[in-house]
Amino acid sequence: MKSIILKGNDTTAYRDPAVYYDGETFYLFCTYSDTSSGVPYLTTIECTSKDLVHWTEPVELTPRDIRLNYSSPGNVIHVGDEYIMCLQTYCRENGEKYGNDRCRVWTMHSKDLLHWSEPELLRVKGDVPVEDMGRMIDPYLVQDLQDKDKWWCLYKQNGVSMSYSYDLQNWTFHGYTESGENVCALPYKDSYLIYHSPDNGIGVMQTKDFEHFSEFCPLITLGQDHWEWAKGRITAGFVLDLTKDPKYGKYIMFFHGSGPQSELIDFNINASIAYAWSDDLLHWEWEE
Repeated sequence: MKSIILKGNDTTAYRDPAVYYDGETFYLFCTYSDTSSGVPYLTTIECTSKDLVHWTEPVELTPRDIRLNYSSPGNVIHVGDEYIMCLQTYCRENGEKYGNDRCRVWTMHSKDLLHWSEPELLRVKGDVPVEDMGRMIDPYLVQDLQDKDKWWCLYKQNGVSMSYSYDLQNWTFHGYTESGENVCALPYKDSYLIYHSPDNGIGVMQTKDFEHFSEFCPLITLGQDHWEWAKGRITAGFVLDLTKDPKYGKYIMFFHGSGPQSELIDFNINASIAYAWSDDLLHWEWEE
């Protein structure tokens, strides 16, 4: 598949894509897993492209620290004169297969999309001690469609949990609903489409108020039936709306596939990031 951007192998994996497009350049952020030392280190990496075909070599943005494992960048927003990326910690300092109860969500700041600040904790539960916030991963930031001063943070806890803020610093917990992981909220007409990942495939819910949700379309699995590299799982769909861009004029979905074995066996390796495109969010195409 020529639409593969980053290809994993028996010691590495590329997961959880998030992409920012400034009209000229695509900035791809994702989780990089490296097991070559015998320890599965997770970091957040970045690479760029002018055409979706040629990409720069990835650069690691966060330190290799098994106690933190900064990873799963949700998205990047532009507020004022800076860019803000949200991401998680995936703490596995005791040899855990999955991130432990210390996992939290964070932000990093940048002026140029290339140089990033140290992570800052996102206190999405409000004035609650850090130790009482509960395990949370996979954050995503989205501006309210009705009130432009209001921002939402969606994150994995009890399905998908939702909090809101008017300054991106002080947060109020709103509630939660059943959902898979790796949520992405795409403004669509007068509502939001919530892309999320169940056990396999990419599900899509629709909501206008983050209280009432309905199914938007059947589960998306793209070309999984024909892709050995994604037989294990298709997941982590991230959709950019470039329908008004004269060069592309499409919706573009970035995702990762793992395989040929199930991610349940070892999600630290053999995961690759690719993309597909659509005119209507219902029918998807890709380049073989």
